[in-house]
Amino acid sequence: MAEIKETETNEPRGLNFVEQEVYSDLQAGKNGGRLNTRFPPEPNGYLHIGHAKAICMDFGVAEKFGGTCNLRFDDTNPVKEDVEYVDSIREDIHWLGFDWGDREYYASDYFPKLFDLACRLIKEGKAYVDDQSSEEIAAQKGTPTEPGTESPFRNRTPEENLDLFMRMNAGEFEEGSRVLRAKIDMASSNMHFRDPIMYRIIKHPHHRTGTTWKVYPMYDFAHGQSDYFEGVTHSICTLEFVPHRPLYDYFVDELADETYRPRQIEFNRLNITYTVMSKRKLLALVKEGLVAGWDDPRMPTICGMRRLGYTPKSIRKFIDTIGYTKYEALNSVSLLEHAVREDLNAIATRVMGVINPVKVVITNYPEDKVETVCMENNPEQEGSGTHEMPFSRELYIEREDFMENPPKKFFRLAPGSEVRLKGAYIIKCEDVVKDADGNITELHCTYDPDTLSGMPGANRKVKGTLHWVSAAHAVDAEARLYDRLFDVENPAAEPDRDFRDMLNPNSLEVRKIKVEPFVAQNAAKGAKFQFQRIGYFTPDYDSTPEHLVFNRTIGLRDTWEKEQKKK
Repeated sequence: MAEIKETETNEPRGLNFVEQEVYSDLQAGKNGGRLNTRFPPEPNGYLHIGHAKAICMDFGVAEKFGGTCNLRFDDTNPVKEDVEYVDSIREDIHWLGFDWGDREYYASDYFPKLFDLACRLIKEGKAYVDDQSSEEIAAQKGTPTEPGTESPFRNRTPEENLDLFMRMNAGEFEEGSRVLRAKIDMASSNMHFRDPIMYRIIKHPHHRTGTTWKVYPMYDFAHGQSDYFEGVTHSICTLEFVPHRPLYDYFVDELADETYRPRQIEFNRLNITYTVMSKRKLLALVKEGLVAGWDDPRMPTICGMRRLGYTPKSIRKFIDTIGYTKYEALNSVSLLEHAVREDLNAIATRVMGVINPVKVVITNYPEDKVETVCMENNPEQEGSGTHEMPFSRELYIEREDFMENPPKKFFRLAPGSEVRLKGAYIIKCEDVVKDADGNITELHCTYDPDTLSGMPGANRKVKGTLHWVSAAHAVDAEARLYDRLFDVENPAAEPDRDFRDMLNPNSLEVRKIKVEPFVAQNAAKGAKFQFQRIGYFTPDYDSTPEHLVFNRTIGLRDTWEKEQKKK
């Protein structure tokens, strides 16, 4: 997060609007000058980059002002929850660089207190059991301009409601047959105040409490109260919860006094082009086998981006760049990729890998000779050192780096033209060998022995420089070339289309490639490479010494959107 800069009046500058609100509360001494935020994920799926924005806010604002941030799992729906998701959420937060210490909590920690509060509200005539179906309740809600209709069960006595609620939790009634509703105002202009549901019957075992409970609290009832029980001072969430805030305050008022109360503040969600952020849709992609899992590198999940080769620093830089506002926005994925390139450029080791190889035979180079040339590991990183690379008579270059009939300003290899092999010699194409179908199988070239570093002709200039690998020493590998998962800029803006129909059919291409030996020797999990002139790559989780697999994290330049606009 940005450094807090003090002015002559001792007020910090460079704060976003949420930080300004928090700072003002601290200056006013609210809640005894304490700051305690929380990140409250539902353990019903893997976190995506939208959650990363919330993580950076919740943990970041606590770090900035010397407060604490809790991790609280909102585990109020056992049907959709799983320990697998709990573990993945912990891993993602730690990977982003944040820690909650010993402050890991669960909404289920507060089930007894929430149940007791519900019973109290029933006794005070502020809640009732409704026997209507969810469809009937929804139909009676009314519209924003028309009041709702009161339930025929709204005026049950507290004694009858309490008896029914206890029996609901004892498992006497079927799921969907009864709910507990708050008795507020069916004519309220705020639809959330029209007797909201507090509890529903769920008979599925809970991953932490087993079969202890048969009724489970709804989000609006559980969230603010959990904040209160936990000592949270600032409940920071996204803009869709703005209309929920009065109800948040209404329920908190049943517990809070003037000495302490949590406060809800909302900011805009993170939306990115060429993707979806709906957890329901992401789950469908996984369940239907349209992607290879939650950590598929095409997914916007944090674990997918980690597998693709993104870095925590780049994600946090991107989030810091787009900032926090009170207005929804659609951010270009190119901004995220720019942050990724910027970080990888600084840390990735430069190596040679040929994605679409064609053989080059240097006819005037001795057949049994092997030289080593010295390659810089990272010119952006002082002290990164060098590594050696073998050079021999037969090499591989990119097939796209040769054209038999090139256009003007084609500065790569062509018949009769010269190029420099990066870090090595200048070569000249003398002949093209083809198979019976007319496909190019080999390029026969000659080399200028005076053009290696340290030789008299080392500084001789040619317009093209190509990457390459020695054919005799190259290691076979697999490259997975990932692209946008969707080929529509804003899938959410087309509600009449099935999101599956907007998937990019070319989002993954698998290639058999050749890499220099140094790559194979250093292909540890998490390694970052720049395949020169190609892009940034990282070993995939599937990679083994016997079968090297690399994911293309990102290309060297942002050409994708430009190409899309030409279509």
